[in-house]
Amino acid sequence: MAISQEATANAERVSEIESLTLGESLSQRGTPTWELALKYPLQRDWTETDYLALEHDGLVEYSNGVFEFLPAATWLHQLIVGFLHSNLKQFVLSRSLGFTAFAPLPVWIGERQYRQPDIVFAKANRMRGLKKPPQGADLLMEVVSDSKEARDRDFVMKRIDYATAGIPEYWIVDPAEETITVLILANGEYQLHGEFHPGTSATSVLLPGFEVNVKSCFDVGRVEGGEDHHRE
Repeated sequence: MAISQEATANAERVSEIESLTLGESLSQRGTPTWELALKYPLQRDWTETDYLALEHDGLVEYSNGVFEFLPAATWLHQLIVGFLHSNLKQFVLSRSLGFTAFAPLPVWIGERQYRQPDIVFAKANRMRGLKKPPQGADLLMEVVSDSKEARDRDFVMKRIDYATAGIPEYWIVDPAEETITVLILANGEYQLHGEFHPGTSATSVLLPGFEVNVKSCFDVGRVEGGEDHHRE
């Protein structure tokens, strides 16, 4: 990938300092190859250009010069994402409301800030061109992974990030608790529209008429014979 000149120069200065301090080869057998690693920016010095040029098989988000590496998806996660996106896409396209997509798709949500939401809906007027990342969105969905870090990221950090970015509606889909939380933006902060459980349907304020049967959403994580993979 192409590395910005400023970030490269900074990394080279760090390398020079380390070499002078140690007075010997930095890397040894069984250790990281520090001479190569130090040619890249530090975690705080990456630029938006660096991020958009990144070649990496997993999901990576970008926040204030730092690359944030997300956990690998599971079958359960992807089945739920597929179910939600299929329903949303059908609703949006049948009414010519805009565009839908699913990760990986970096969404610009502010200066030096890109997130990779699981599902994105954007009205047509947000499109800057099909070869550029979306600038903001109108509705985002996140399917929560099991770890505490992932739960904090979706319930706390991204709630703040998406509200600050002015995203009108945010859905948090939680397989562990089998709930869908729908938040709507009011005066720069998210307010609870509803916390929906099996036996009910999650509804949208932004897209009147769009709803998701909660039980059907989480049933995609169950296989024939009644085996439940939600808590495995």
